[in-house]
This record gives sequence, structure tokens and C-alpha cells, in this order.
Amino acid sequence: MNKKNVLIGAAFALMTACVWSQEQETAKQLQEVVVSDSKFPLVKEKSGKVITKITAEDLKNYPGQNLSNILSIAAGIEINGNQSVEGKNLGYYIRGGKSNQVLILIDGVPATDASAISFEFDLRFLSLEQIESIEIMKGAASTLYGSGAATGVINIVLKKATEKPIEAKAFMNLGTNNTSFTKKTSAQESNQGFLVNGTVKKASYLASINSTETSGMSQIASTDGSEGETDHFSRLNYASKLAFKASEQLSLSFYGNFDKINNAYDDEFDHTGTNDSRFNYYKSEQFRFGFAPKFRYKKGAFDINSVYSKTTRNYEELNNNAIDLSNYAAKSIVVDAFNKYTFSSSLFLVTGIQYQFHNMSLQSSYSQIEKEAAKFIMADPYSSFVLNLPNGFNINAGARFNHHSQYGNEGVYHLNPSYDFKEIPLKIISSISTAFITPSLYQLYSEYGNTSLTPEKNRTIETGFELHFLNKKVRLNSVGFYRDQTNFIGFGPDYKYINIDGTNTAKGIETECSVVLNNRISWSGNYTFTEVVEALDRLIPKHKANMNLNVQLHSRLFWNTSYQYLNGRKDAFYDENTGQNNSVQLGSYQLINTSFRFECLSGRLSLFAAATNLFNVEFVENIGYNTRGRNYRIGLAINL
Repeated sequence: MNKKNVLIGAAFALMTACVWSQEQETAKQLQEVVVSDSKFPLVKEKSGKVITKITAEDLKNYPGQNLSNILSIAAGIEINGNQSVEGKNLGYYIRGGKSNQVLILIDGVPATDASAISFEFDLRFLSLEQIESIEIMKGAASTLYGSGAATGVINIVLKKATEKPIEAKAFMNLGTNNTSFTKKTSAQESNQGFLVNGTVKKASYLASINSTETSGMSQIASTDGSEGETDHFSRLNYASKLAFKASEQLSLSFYGNFDKINNAYDDEFDHTGTNDSRFNYYKSEQFRFGFAPKFRYKKGAFDINSVYSKTTRNYEELNNNAIDLSNYAAKSIVVDAFNKYTFSSSLFLVTGIQYQFHNMSLQSSYSQIEKEAAKFIMADPYSSFVLNLPNGFNINAGARFNHHSQYGNEGVYHLNPSYDFKEIPLKIISSISTAFITPSLYQLYSEYGNTSLTPEKNRTIETGFELHFLNKKVRLNSVGFYRDQTNFIGFGPDYKYINIDGTNTAKGIETECSVVLNNRISWSGNYTFTEVVEALDRLIPKHKANMNLNVQLHSRLFWNTSYQYLNGRKDAFYDENTGQNNSVQLGSYQLINTSFRFECLSGRLSLFAAATNLFNVEFVENIGYNTRGRNYRIGLAINL
């Protein structure tokens, strides 16, 4: 605990020194634009939400890390599994909600896996090298985005073409993959890829390939101190984009992605520690093709975001000396057409309609689901208006009508007023919003299914403030939230899914601060307090803090250090002897990561060296599963 107090005290001392510094250098301040809370570019100061934006420049500060690591350092977010073996299943927790309450967008389009039990998208498909930027908006957002946007929306924007006729980039990095008990020095992880893109007259293009290979660790932790069977993880990503500017008003964009995962895994932990298997194997493939035309006219804009996706998941699992096979397949079509009409410089209206079709199939030793039966359609008209008055008053309000081919209709709304004081650099924000979570195809049509299920419902109330001073070099925001959820989908006494009566609640506070000392040094930090009822209390930290220091040591040399603290959480495991789920209290832990990045050859060559879990802290992220100890990574990127 003394080490923690010293680290936190030092960080806040640095922040205080920054605030009172008399440094005369002025950092270049750009007018930041966000998209998530209106679907169209909006100056952040006019937004009624606290939206976390991770830019391309920010991503450079975390070389060698993956997407789940980056997301897990944002305020209010816990990505469980990001400290474990690369192939371990991930859980997304925002404001006390589970994975199915977090909506993942890729380039503004909902991304799901219709064959998954909870419909959630697998973030392991994405490589960080594919990503241009990320926006995170917390709170219920079903009015604009539909099912699943109950506790937050994560909008992942993939890389775009450069304005040059041709530009290419190649990269490679290698690293160790140790637990806190092992000390292997050979490279157990590798990531490499190539990207080419450019713009020629009215057309732009992009094509990239990326591969990741990881080994050296067992997913499950042994009980006798042995290393266990290593579980290999392999990922291959192909991405392409083609855009054409037909006129000043009309632009057309096409994209395609193919992502593939091969992964060895271990069975669920039990108290004997005997489920470390070299026979369990997982393979998943995803294909996505999208079309996104955009039309700009005098009073507004009309956009269509559409995507067709196909996902397959195949499992081979050892069971009583035999191999069980499970084969999942899913198809999804999502079309979101929406229009922005500008009445004046202070008022615009967004209206749209979203269409979704999903089906799935499952063939396994225990179950069979035919795609002809397991399908549904949703058609949702929605509307939202944004008012920004000169006196600083802003309001964003709207509603959505959801029509589902199975359960019928559902309605949601949001009301988000805010006030930006002109005399002082302070903005007060507040909102009340509702959301719904559609029953998945598995919950409706599997052997445990119930076609009478209706959506889970969520309501979120939040209020807070944003403050900036010293010419926006210091920014501070804090938001308190309260969320209740009803109609929860769980198991009934006959092992069928049912809507469970009662209300579960979550509440908390999220605080973020960033300080720019000068054009060479910046600091940021966040703290999240989350309190949930007992029914939701698993793997959700009550207290979590992150800090990040960026220093430009030289015109070409950059240093980053980050700190993370998680307090104890509850977990559970199934005891095969008693047939019961046993609850376990996990301990708190602290992690420090650091990296150096050097740019040379006029910025064409970038080298980095990174160390994660610098002090080799031993901790438990999930009961019975291994976590990463101190590891090192080196890499380079060449711009051609």
C-alpha cells in the first residue's frame, strides 16, 4: 500500500506543478470534433456528453499493446481478460454492465456475432494496427444505435487512405510472453504487417494485411507450479477500402475485411486444476463487406451505412477421452440510413431508419439449430434533434421505435440538456436515456430458448461537469451516473431462458483530468467508482485508477509511462465435486508499463522498446487463469 500511495502522490504532485507552472510555451490547441452522440461531426464543446476520444497520435504512445489493453485504460471501462493469454475470451464491463450491454461499432456500423449467446462482437478479431481512432460514449444510447447500447458505445474507426498518390508502411515487432513465474527470453509473440494506400484524382484506396502469432503461456494456471501446456494464438487480418468522389455532393465508399483466429484453449477452471488440455482448439472466421454512400446538400447531409457480415466458429473440445465438435455460423445484414437537416446554425434534426437481419445455425454433439428457424428482423425509425443556443444552452433529444419480428415493439428515448458558461470555462451536463437489449437468437431458438422473451430494459440518469483553464492546457471532467435494468434475461427452474422480475441497479462516478505542461510534457489520469447490486457483482472493480505520462525527451525521442490500479473483485468457479458455483474474492493489484519510441530518417523509420508489468507483479485477473508478468517488446515501422 505504501508503494501505491507514493505513486499516486507523485502523480498528483506532477499535476499540481503543471497547473501552476509559469511555462510560456503554448501547446497548439485544436478544436476537437466528436461524432458518437449525433452521428455527424459536432464540436466537443457543444456536445452534452463526456466522450473519450483516442486519436491516432494517442495510439502511437502505446506501442506493442493490443486493442483490449488500450480500451481498459479509459475511464469507466474494464476489459476482463486483457492481462491474460492472448486468446482468452474477453468480457466488456462499462458502468457495471456486461458485454451484451456494450455496443461495438466499426466505422459507425453495429458489429455483432449473431451466433454468440449474448450477441456480442469479439474484439479479438481486430488488430490495433488496423485502427485510426476510437470514440467511447457511456450511458444508454439506443435512440441512435438500437439494441445493445445500454451502458456504452465504442466506435472503432479503421484506417483511411492518405491524400498522397501512394504511401506504404511495413511494421514488425517481437516480444516475450511470460507469467510472473517464468523468465523466457526468446520471442514468444510476433506481429507484422504491410499497408499500402493513396489518393489518385477522385479515387482513394487502401489495402492491408496483418498477422499475429503468440505462444509460451498456458491459458489455465496449474495448481502445482508447473507451466502447463502452452496455448497458441494466431490471427490474420485482411482489410481493403475503395472510395470515389463522384461529385462535390456525392461520395461512395466500399470496404471489405476478412479476419481469422486459430486458438488453443483450456476448459473452464475447476478446483482440481486438471482442465489444462492440449486437445481443445478454436477456429473463427469473419467476413465483412460494407457500402457507405454520402450525399451533401445545402441544408444538410444524407448517409447510408450498410454492412453484410458472415461469422463461423468451430470448437474441438476434449470430453471424457472423446472430442466434441461444435460448429456455429451466422449471417447479418445492417443498413442504417439517416439524414441531417440544418434549420439554422443553432438547430439541426437527424432522422433515420435502421434495418437489421440476423440468422444463425449450430451443429454440435448436444444441440442443433437450423438457420431457417433461428432468424429475426428489426426495423427501427428514429429521430433526434440538437439545439446549440448562443447563450451556451444545448439540448440533444430524441426517440426510437423498435419493431422486432419476434417480440413486437419497443420504444426508447433520450433527453440530454447541457449548459456551457461563456464567462467561465465550465460546462454542466445532464441526461436521462433508456435502452433495450434484444434477446439473442440462441436465447430464442436453442434447446434452452424461449420465443416468448422480450427485451431487457435499461434507464440511465447522469449529471456532471467539464472544466478547462490555462488556455485549455488543463481539463477536468466528472460524471455521476445511476442505472437501473429490468426484464433481465436469465435461466428459469426448467433450464429455459426467462425474463426475470425485479430491478438491478448500478451507480458510480467517473473522473478524468488531463494536463499539458508544455509542448513536450503531458499527463492524464482517470478514476472510476462503481457500485452494483449483488446480482451484478462479478469481475467489476469498485475502484479503478489510470495515469499516463508522455514526455518528448528529444525532437525524435518519446517516452511514455502508464500506471493502473484495480481493487479487489468477486469471481466464481464451478466445483465439479459439489455441483455448486463457489464465490471467490480476488485481490487488488497495480501495474506499471513503460515504452520508448524513436523516429529517424525524417520520420520514415520508427523504433520502439516497451516493458509491461515492469515490477513483475503477481496477480489474478480470473480465478484459475494465468496472467502476464514482466514482458518486453521491440519493434519497428517503416514508411515507404
